[in-house]
Amino acid sequence: RDDGAVVTTGTFDGVHLGHQAILRYLAQRAEERGGTATVVTFHPHPREVLSDVPVPLLTTLDERAELLAAHGVGRFVVLPFTRRLSLMEPERYVREVLMEQVGLGEIVIGYDHRFGKGRVGDRELLERMGARAGFSVDVIPEQTEAGVTLSSTEVRRALLAGEARRAAALLGRPYSFAGVVVRGDGRGRTIGYPTANVQPDDPHKLIPAVGVYAVQVHTEGGEEGRWDGMMNVGRRPTFEQDGAVKAEVNLFGAEGDLYGRRLRVEVVERIRDEKPFGAVEDLVEQLGADREASLRALGRVP
Repeated sequence: RDDGAVVTTGTFDGVHLGHQAILRYLAQRAEERGGTATVVTFHPHPREVLSDVPVPLLTTLDERAELLAAHGVGRFVVLPFTRRLSLMEPERYVREVLMEQVGLGEIVIGYDHRFGKGRVGDRELLERMGARAGFSVDVIPEQTEAGVTLSSTEVRRALLAGEARRAAALLGRPYSFAGVVVRGDGRGRTIGYPTANVQPDDPHKLIPAVGVYAVQVHTEGGEEGRWDGMMNVGRRPTFEQDGAVKAEVNLFGAEGDLYGRRLRVEVVERIRDEKPFGAVEDLVEQLGADREASLRALGRVP
């Protein structure tokens, strides 16, 4: 508990440009007050608990913590989201959670912030409670990019449509995911394009739409490096029928065994749809073209 904390609450999935505007203001106010910039979030995603439908995450909790720290957040509080918490009256939530457990000197909220049972908690309720308890309320206006409201939903929509550059424009950085390289069937090596089969750290992590992408890959653990490459997201229709969706990455110029290594894949641009080929020779020819297209997308060739 820190009674001088400057607090904001929300899922903050993605830490997109709209979130970043809130975080900049949060850090500024914390510095001015001499308090701690504090983000209170929820896990699992509230919509997943309330609807029983998995929500594809833009950021794992670890990724979110790292991004928040990079934007000046000093304390990251994760509340286990349950149906019981969702039914808590907003006044009780503010009093028992934010004031008594987290500590609250000031709260920063978005223009449309709603919370508590029935989502009836709002700015007016916070201001009434703040006047009595001694905390202040700041409201950040709506954040937009090219006329579109910045939101995690909009980033998901872009990625699920394969619009990697659009997602990057909303996030302020390329979308990325990380995972360990697991064994596949080794078929890529036999045709001159060895691939690393990346198993994401979190099964809820969003993988972009099926297709071929230009990527940049960071190897983590052991000898670290950064590689240009291309990635296929899909079911490999040339070789398999009704296979599971996989993310396979070809690192340009990389040699050696990557099994068990952890990779972070930055998704730069979608090159083409996934499609079946009648002959392996046709696939190899296409992969050569994909490599050239990826190098152009990454700015390596004119």
